[in-house]
Amino acid sequence: MSRIGNRPVALPAGVEVAVDANNVVTVKGPKGQLQEQVSKLINIEIKDNEVVFTRESDAREYRSQHGLARTLVSNMVVGVTDGYEKKLQLIGVGYRAEKKGDTLVMGLGYSHPVEMKDPEGITTEVPDATTVVVKGINKAVVGNYAANIRAWREPEPYKGKGIKYENEVIRRKEGKAGAK
Repeated sequence: MSRIGNRPVALPAGVEVAVDANNVVTVKGPKGQLQEQVSKLINIEIKDNEVVFTRESDAREYRSQHGLARTLVSNMVVGVTDGYEKKLQLIGVGYRAEKKGDTLVMGLGYSHPVEMKDPEGITTEVPDATTVVVKGINKAVVGNYAANIRAWREPEPYKGKGIKYENEVIRRKEGKAGAK
């Protein structure tokens, strides 16, 4: 039995969920609206301010989609009520970030500044020169954009220089032992 798929998703006040015939789930809330195509193997019903997920069979395909469908809808509900954010830290001498309009401009040790335009539905904030906050309502888009920023300079294991997530732990290496 799917432990995640059997749990209903509670709907907070101000959130509306609609499911059409093709299992396209639309969630409207205070921060915006999200849509997601969910597998047709899963039955989605709205009962008593909760979204309930059931499956017709215990076959492998049905079981694999059960928990996924519930998690996708749960993430949409959290996104339209609270939103998602990822914090990135720039570590290294001369590494800095600034915001120019809807473009994030970073100095990362290259011969040129790295400029990234914010995608649709995503906002970036730069509270200080070495911190970047990516915010949005779609969890997948926020995570993907944060990963694209991090990919410009992934943290290296010797000095720890690079762009890292706020809570990421970088495994450090010792380096050369030196001549004895």
